[in-house]
Amino acid sequence: MRPAFAATAWRVALEEWRALRRSRVAVAAAGLLLVLTLAAIMVSLERAHSVEAQRARLQQQADEQWNSQPDRHPHRVVHYGHYVFRPLTALAFFDFGVAPFTGSTLYLEGHRQNSANFSDAGQSSLLLRFGQLTPAFVLQVLAPLLLVFLAFGALARERERGQLRLMLAHGVGGGALVTGKLAAHGALALMLAAPALAALLLIAAADPLLVAPAGWLALGYAAYLLLWSAAAVLLSALARRARDALLLLVGAWALMAVLLPRMLPDLASSMVPRPTRIEMEAAVHAELARIGDSHNPDDPYFRSFRDSVLKRYGVSKVEDLPVNYKGLVIEEGERLTSELFLSSMQRDFARQAAQGSVLDTAALAVPLLALRGMSAALADTDRAAHERFLLAGEDYRYRLIQALNRLHAEKVKYHDDRAQRISADYWRALPRYRHPPSPLERTVAQRVWPALAVLAGWLGAAALLAAWIARRLERNI
Repeated sequence: MRPAFAATAWRVALEEWRALRRSRVAVAAAGLLLVLTLAAIMVSLERAHSVEAQRARLQQQADEQWNSQPDRHPHRVVHYGHYVFRPLTALAFFDFGVAPFTGSTLYLEGHRQNSANFSDAGQSSLLLRFGQLTPAFVLQVLAPLLLVFLAFGALARERERGQLRLMLAHGVGGGALVTGKLAAHGALALMLAAPALAALLLIAAADPLLVAPAGWLALGYAAYLLLWSAAAVLLSALARRARDALLLLVGAWALMAVLLPRMLPDLASSMVPRPTRIEMEAAVHAELARIGDSHNPDDPYFRSFRDSVLKRYGVSKVEDLPVNYKGLVIEEGERLTSELFLSSMQRDFARQAAQGSVLDTAALAVPLLALRGMSAALADTDRAAHERFLLAGEDYRYRLIQALNRLHAEKVKYHDDRAQRISADYWRALPRYRHPPSPLERTVAQRVWPALAVLAGWLGAAALLAAWIARRLERNI
């Protein structure tokens, strides 16, 4: 950049800042957004801390109830069941993502796969659908609106007053003029985002594992707000009057930040329909009925299973087995049902992924969708995080139930099976649920890079448009 060009652009930016500082409306609006951002940070931090503390307390109570069971038959323990709760990450305060709409509690029991329950949306009013006051919501929706109101007259108002032609006639190049305006409003956008991003980085500073996702979040939101400030300045340069620029920009904000992000998920759901929970359970039971019934001794599958067990141990009757055949049958039945549960779950995940692909394609035209997916993924509150919780819960349920079934087979005798008891120390010694960590490398590859590519593409298009506008201004003069 030539020194004269840079000096001129810097003077233009300084004059724009002075004009904004002298505007009482601009100062009041910026102050209001900063106060709203600070309120969102405090409210979100308090809510995330409260939710996490409640889930940790409930998990402790569930573990204590599990350990307080007396000596009993292991199959009674299978049906007693256990609860696991999904924990929140430290960055969840910034963007709750889909977490309020998905269940956070799993009830684990034998022969069944229960859905996650007790979502915030299920216990709140319909207003939750319109968004929560979080730092992400402020930066995604409210900050762009303020940037529109602050920048709609950046060049259009000067054109109306005749100042634009005068500046160009006195040697202020169109490139330096547009660059200075863009720099002024870009710096303003970063200043408005500073409190939210500072809170994000301060939270991440306490845990080295959070530094990378927090840094990616800061980069994504900075690019998104720079895009809105650039769009506002450039549309102001194209409009003949300031009010025309304002109408165009407010319409663009309503479409790109409010209407399309809420309409497109419904469109994706209609394009890729999903069966209801009842329909999926009915399909699983129908598939299980075709495989076999472990409670029917004459069932072809389990008659074949019995023959294979007798052959393996070299005996002719189940009474002669060194293990309890009833425990083996229940163990095999659990294996079959769990395979069907997992297959049904994976099919549903595939349908949701197909819906997500529709939104990923739409994100090319609606940058907020790209940013929103990236933000929730880095905060570990997206759909993939919920699926990871369901898969981890199902894996733990299967291992827990099969461990109890193995105790049934090895510690309970076949004769007079139901009347026997074993020590509670066996299930107290079983491992507790541990929530798997977020796979950051996969998140960066699948969510961060595509989102940044979309934002970079839009910023690149804005840069080309800015160069064209600068040449147009110089030709006109």
